[in-house]
Amino acid sequence: MPESAPESSTADEAEQPDQANQSSRARPGGLGQGPGRLLVLLYGVFTVAAASRSIYQLAAQYHEAPLAYILSAVSAVVYAFITVSLVRGGEGARKAAFVCCAAELLGVLTIGTWTLADPSAFPDQTVWSDYGMGYLFIPIFLPVTGLIWLRKARQD
Repeated sequence: MPESAPESSTADEAEQPDQANQSSRARPGGLGQGPGRLLVLLYGVFTVAAASRSIYQLAAQYHEAPLAYILSAVSAVVYAFITVSLVRGGEGARKAAFVCCAAELLGVLTIGTWTLADPSAFPDQTVWSDYGMGYLFIPIFLPVTGLIWLRKARQD
């Protein structure tokens, strides 16, 4: 019986490094951990929402407001890229997501201002119209929150 004790402790020791390797593989950059999980969730939801809306509108109503529907499709691509970058983690993904969040913020501010200044240019709403008013203003707060989180992730 004493012989089985060393075998199990050796097996336990062999499993411990494996568990450490698995946890480090699960979150290479830690971007999607902690509050980053909420960002991943929100960006994922917005990816699906913007993509499904724009696909339908581009297929069924393109002639009514092509610019608005194309911009909604662009926002879906931006959201998807940020979602994948946050999930992927790592410094390269963090930098790419940071640039994309900055571009998203610029897009929301530009389209939001444009829709208020010249509503006739947009016969139908985009995700970023009126600074995201149709989406409870989440499109204006999401990139700001993302930029803050990604900046903090760089410092960790």
